[in-house]
Amino acid sequence: AGPGRRGSAPAVRHASDGGRLRTASGSFAVESQRARVALPSRIMVEGKHDAELVEKVWGADLRVEGVVVEELSGVDNLADVLDDFRPSRDRRVGVLVDHLVPGSKESRFADAVMRGKWGAHVLVVGHPFVDVWQSVKPARVGLQAWPTIPRSIEWKKGICQALGWPAAEQADIARAWQRILGQVRTFADLEPQLLGRVEELIDFVTEPTD
Repeated sequence: AGPGRRGSAPAVRHASDGGRLRTASGSFAVESQRARVALPSRIMVEGKHDAELVEKVWGADLRVEGVVVEELSGVDNLADVLDDFRPSRDRRVGVLVDHLVPGSKESRFADAVMRGKWGAHVLVVGHPFVDVWQSVKPARVGLQAWPTIPRSIEWKKGICQALGWPAAEQADIARAWQRILGQVRTFADLEPQLLGRVEELIDFVTEPTD
């Protein structure tokens, strides 16, 4: 994985590459190439914020590859979604999970899925962050490190309070995420623990089956 691994739509021109265009993910851009018809395989993410971040950084690549990203509305729904989707050799599913660390609820769900009836055609990977917000480098929002939030406080509200942002309503949380997302320009603004996992999923769902 890494820059130049796949072509994608135009984004930023870099003099160090002889003026070649790169996308936000760091891939070399393929100019004038249309998006492919969607593959039967899918990448699934936990929620809206995960999907928006993946779209912002990898969207051009995904459109060229024909990969659709779907929201799970929580990892708790993964088993049911897979039963409906019925993964197969030609319909693989890559899943990105938050807080995939030993002993977490998410790790138990992931282990069960990978051992289950669809496991041969599903890849579940994740990052260690409590929420995908933390995969944005803290310096992008003026922090040296993301603050530790007590378990008694809802994590996103706690982050907003630590940053001095409104946090009373869900609309405040939504605006906070848009502020954070707005600071993400390229893959360089994200932590490597997320970058490698998304690249791994793209490789998994686009690997030729013949």
